Amino acid sequence: MKPKMPTVGGATLIPRGGDRFQLDRKVFGVMPFTVKVAAADTGGELLVIEQANAFPGGPPRHQHHEQDEWFYVVAGKYSIEVAGEMHHLGPGDSILAPRGVPHGWALDGSEPGRLLIAFQPAGRMEEFFAATADMVGMPTPAELAPLFEAHGMTVVGPPLRTP
Repeated sequence: MKPKMPTVGGATLIPRGGDRFQLDRKVFGVMPFTVKVAAADTGGELLVIEQANAFPGGPPRHQHHEQDEWFYVVAGKYSIEVAGEMHHLGPGDSILAPRGVPHGWALDGSEPGRLLIAFQPAGRMEEFFAATADMVGMPTPAELAPLFEAHGMTVVGPPLRTP
């Protein structure tokens, strides 16, 4: 059994709308995200981000080799596919995509949405989001695959189509 790393430091308060590192970042230059719990805060055991979505769609279907990914809908309506099964979630709903299981998500409709997303353990996900924050626009599928692989994920299909 792998020994657990201790939690680092004391309480960390993140004000509403704030980022753990006080940064203003966007996934692929278009989807704002804030780090709520950083990997360093938990000895690498957990990463929690809040992501805002202003337009329909989401990332390509993918799987994490090392992390479970948990989604909690704060606002909006989302379709989330886990292991080939489609789920429709609204505010207050949550779903877990276990490590190694293909999944994808998409904001449905034209109303903005917000997700809390937790990765356990944090792995290389914080570095993934930092890398995407430097990009402008969605990369091509040929550019996405190596980016995902470098951060412990595999692209397994196209993004979900939204209604």
